[in-house]
This record gives sequence, C-alpha cells and structure tokens, in this order.
Amino acid sequence: MDLTYSHTQSQRILRQRNALAIFAAALGALTILLFVVTVSRDREIVLQPVLRSPLTVSSAGVSREYLEMITRDTVVLTLNRTPQNLEYWMNAVLEITSPRMQGKIKADLLKIVNEQRGSSIAQFFTIENMKIDTENLRSEVSGQLHTIVGSKVISSERRTFRYDWEYSGLTLKLIGFGMVTPEKGEKQ
Repeated sequence: MDLTYSHTQSQRILRQRNALAIFAAALGALTILLFVVTVSRDREIVLQPVLRSPLTVSSAGVSREYLEMITRDTVVLTLNRTPQNLEYWMNAVLEITSPRMQGKIKADLLKIVNEQRGSSIAQFFTIENMKIDTENLRSEVSGQLHTIVGSKVISSERRTFRYDWEYSGLTLKLIGFGMVTPEKGEKQ
C-alpha cells in the first residue's frame, strides 16, 4: 500500500513539474515576443503644445513641424548675441550640439567670443522664410541680419543660414551651421 501511495504522489509531483515547465516555457516565449515587438516598434513621446498643435517625437524620424520649431529656436539662439551674453550664448549652443561635433563648433564659437569680448557690437536676426528638409535633416533660414554698434544700427543685410542636424534615438542634435554664400550670378 505504501508503494502505491508513494507512486501516486510521485506521479502527481511529476505532472505538477511538467505543467510548471510548460507554463515557464510559455512565459519565456511571451517575454521574447514582447521584447521583439517593443524593440521593433516606433517609440513616441508626446510633447506639450507650444504653437499651433501638439507635437510628438518618434523613433521613425523627425516631423516637419518639430524640425521647424527647433530650427526657429536655434536661429534665435545662434544669431542673436551681445557682448554681455557671450558665455551663456556659447554654452547654450554647445548644449544642443551633437557630442561628436562639439570640439569643432566650440573652436568656431570661441573665435567669435574672443572677437566680440569687450566690444559694443551686437547682432540680431529677423526670420523671413525657412526651408525644411526632413529627409536630409537640413534647414535653411533667410532673413535680415542686423548689426548694432553701441545704440546705432550699422548694417542690415539679407542673409541665409543653413543648419544641419543629426537624429539619434529620440534626440535631435545640431551638427553644423553657417551662412550660405550665394554662388556667382545668384541673387541672395
């Protein structure tokens, strides 16, 4: 009788073990499936509405609206400066710059800071139009660049500036910017 009881108990424990192993294998397969779906799925973060509509950032790419807003804010940051805000200006530009380009851009910015430090030259830019290329992550902004010495405007010239971007993960970073020089025979 003890042998029959012991055999029955062993069979019950084996069935429980087998059921647990099947359940663990099913959970493992479900975990792998969920991991694959999560990794391959586009991620989105909903941003607070700043202008005309709510914006989302997706791992699938940069939307035109988002690139336009970032370009607009970056233009204001990079092209509006006075001798009093040079340190802040340089640090703020470097914060939005891609880490791989910070050395080159910092060297260029330091030249400007050293030229303008102690002077009374300020500049500001008024945007007239903007071209956005989401495929190549490039923005071109045209408008009036005003230069002021003391309290007198000494020049106001139409200029076009190009901004190049890098999109990695869900982060858009600046990799280069500068004035576009018109080719010979082309009107600015």
